[in-house]
Amino acid sequence: MSSLGIFVRCFSMAPVSQLRLHHTQRMCLSQMRGCCHSLRRTSGPYVSLAHSPLMQRAFLSQGSNPSDRASKFKLSTRLVVTLLFSGGILGTWWYVHTEKQRMQDRKRIEQLKQVAVGQGNFSLLDHRGQRRNKRDFLGSWVLMYFGFTHCPDICPDELDKLSAVVSTLDKEPSLPVVQPIFITVDPERDDVAALDRYVKDFHPRLIGLTGTSEEVKSAGQDYRVYASPGTKDEDGDYIVDHTILIYLVNPDGLFVDYYNRMKDEEQIAKSIRNHMKVYVKLL
Repeated sequence: MSSLGIFVRCFSMAPVSQLRLHHTQRMCLSQMRGCCHSLRRTSGPYVSLAHSPLMQRAFLSQGSNPSDRASKFKLSTRLVVTLLFSGGILGTWWYVHTEKQRMQDRKRIEQLKQVAVGQGNFSLLDHRGQRRNKRDFLGSWVLMYFGFTHCPDICPDELDKLSAVVSTLDKEPSLPVVQPIFITVDPERDDVAALDRYVKDFHPRLIGLTGTSEEVKSAGQDYRVYASPGTKDEDGDYIVDHTILIYLVNPDGLFVDYYNRMKDEEQIAKSIRNHMKVYVKLL
């Protein structure tokens, strides 16, 4: 008879006496111990069911550990909170940075308004004989150069550079149009006809401006341009010593920057882009 059968039979027998029942139970327990020892010999070391690989696989197959799910939930929550907090910091920084930039722009505009450069309202004749003044160019970015048509090399080089800068910026549709202007410092020889012939060698939008000696002198003084005619030779020819600068004027008519001979085309174009980027219209 098997050990299990002995165990069931022992506990199903009718009690005869208290002593006999006790003896019978002892025999049943002894048989059960033998069964356990037998199982231990045939199946290897005894392993608790709670720690057996089979039971662990059965438990894990029913779903993830609740503690793992809780950990994943806490990690997701921390990630969301971190992203929201970082986004808030970034948004606050961007707002503060933008407001600071606007305040700097307003301050710079006020400073430019106090600078005594380009504050006058010149009135000159263009290379087609039409009267032009500073107000005609409000709303446009202007690159302005003072020179003279009989200049042997410096003026043509600077006007070539100015024209190249304007052409480069023209290739970028997102940028506003830049108006190039050439103002003579030699009105004695640079009349309307002379300017008309001269500007054709440069950018097609280049406007030449001239006028009387007083008008030309006044325009130059507004931008602190130095100009001094030299001694005439036997042919009546002479050189004018003058300031060699390209001026940048914003749409409000304010002088914002200048470029000397050391600045090349790329540097000037980059500077103008930056000025356009931070430009704030004067209210």
